Amino acid sequence: MSKAKIVYICSLRNATADQAGQYIEYKEQQRYMKSPLEYLTEALNETSLGHSYSLEAVIYDDDESSPRDREKLADYGFRREAGKKWIYPEGLAVQGRPLDSLLQPIPSTYRIHAKGSPEHVAGKRDFEARLLARLNELDADLVVLDGLLVILDELVRPGAAYHRRIVNIHPGITRLESPYERRGAWATLDALYGARGEKVVDWNTRETVAVEPLRMTGASFHYVDNGIDSGEVIVDVLKTEIDPEDTILELRWNNFNYSLFPALYQGLTLMAGRLRKAA
Repeated sequence: MSKAKIVYICSLRNATADQAGQYIEYKEQQRYMKSPLEYLTEALNETSLGHSYSLEAVIYDDDESSPRDREKLADYGFRREAGKKWIYPEGLAVQGRPLDSLLQPIPSTYRIHAKGSPEHVAGKRDFEARLLARLNELDADLVVLDGLLVILDELVRPGAAYHRRIVNIHPGITRLESPYERRGAWATLDALYGARGEKVVDWNTRETVAVEPLRMTGASFHYVDNGIDSGEVIVDVLKTEIDPEDTILELRWNNFNYSLFPALYQGLTLMAGRLRKAA
């Protein structure tokens, strides 16, 4: 039976904020910050996931024409460069192919325009059209989002070609009914505040109110819809204990290793069965 084709979409600026591919300070020690992409590569090489899937491309949306993106990626660049950091080790291969060869930019250039402006709206539509064309060229069966700092619209609407074929791995529990629910870009920091008995009510000012401390967090693997981490959950894992004294990177390291990587593996395993049934 043929393998399902995965296309992986990410934002480099999110991976570099995590210091992916580098050793970070962890409780006065050093720990390697493995990205979800590097974890997936290893899983496809070393586990039964490799019998179900092939990784066809890694698309990133970062924009070299954007001064803000260039600033965020100053230490890394937009591709592997001599003398600069990169988000995974040199020479890493997936299923026999160099991972570097699978990287492809589809920049979300519309982000330089004011949100809601005609240029922003038209640019967003163009971005999704370019993304759709590339997914079709790659004959993608499943699209996995990791830290993509863009809300998709046309691609995930009911009736669209990739409706319920685009999934996201999120470093927080996304079920609204869960007391551990942490959606959005601030999910990890939100969990860290929660472990300290605080709830942020305004992310611009960081105004907080006192709440009962919650010292656990996790990760959700879910379908992507038009909202912010609001799609139907496929699987979630709640196994990350939070030390209130954690730094944001210490908590990210723990959550990746204890919750997010297991959720990614379990989610892809479940999706493999669903894709076989749909074929």
